[in-house]
Amino acid sequence: MGSGSRLLEDSLFSGFNPVAHLDEHPIHELLDVDLGEYGDPMVKQATGVWTNVDPTNAVPFAVELDDLLRLHYLVLSRRVTTVLEFGVGKSTSVLAHALAVNEETHADQVASTMRRSNPFELHSVDNDAGWIEVAAEGLPKPLRNRCRLHHCPLEIGHFDGRLCTYYRNLPNLAPDLIYLDGPDLFSAEGDLRGLTTAHPDRMPMSADILVFEHFLTPGTLIVVDGRTANARFLLANLQRNWSYWHATEFDQHFFELAEAPLGPYNARQIDYCLEDSFSGVSAF
Repeated sequence: MGSGSRLLEDSLFSGFNPVAHLDEHPIHELLDVDLGEYGDPMVKQATGVWTNVDPTNAVPFAVELDDLLRLHYLVLSRRVTTVLEFGVGKSTSVLAHALAVNEETHADQVASTMRRSNPFELHSVDNDAGWIEVAAEGLPKPLRNRCRLHHCPLEIGHFDGRLCTYYRNLPNLAPDLIYLDGPDLFSAEGDLRGLTTAHPDRMPMSADILVFEHFLTPGTLIVVDGRTANARFLLANLQRNWSYWHATEFDQHFFELAEAPLGPYNARQIDYCLEDSFSGVSAF
């Protein structure tokens, strides 16, 4: 169930078997989750009405294994090389693990045929130094060297006059997967004509991706976890040819940059990493 491109829906998850994937890659062990207590890993966990909009919350959100399984699968199935994550959390360990698997399998091919300056690195951005410390402590030691955790202050700004938020001092890189799961509503500094996002009836409205959209290479995938208002804001303002799908069943949004390759290196990456699943034109 969903809205948008059926082609993108099929290309992303037509081969996804969550039971088999969890059996091969037991990410619940990575997160210290007892499946006997957790229950069905593909069933959404219940949360309170105000849980996600409580400015005083100091407890990490509960693990959502279904979302994390899909995220892990996408990094592997698309042979992702570089991830930019907005909002640290349980996903940080899962993304790092998937990149480690990719490095074991694809490092030689990436090094010899592609121009990737940050191969198999995860760059995670957050404005809260405390949450960054929690995420760093939660990373298994074998994964820590591939993770770059960036403390980036958050400020109110505007995009073409429209209220939004921006991180400062973002890492300067070219990801082929972007995971948008931050920031929260209440942390941005400043205001726009007295307006902010700091109200429990408002929504996150990150505009960072719009700033560097034209530097992204065809085949790049953006995953937005929930945040439907923010996803619609991106959809309304992205200027290039994006294939879009909103998976309403599990409330995630997917954008794939469906353009012809920029040149031979980008073409090689698309052909090797995405093969026949690319929703755009892969010939160069």
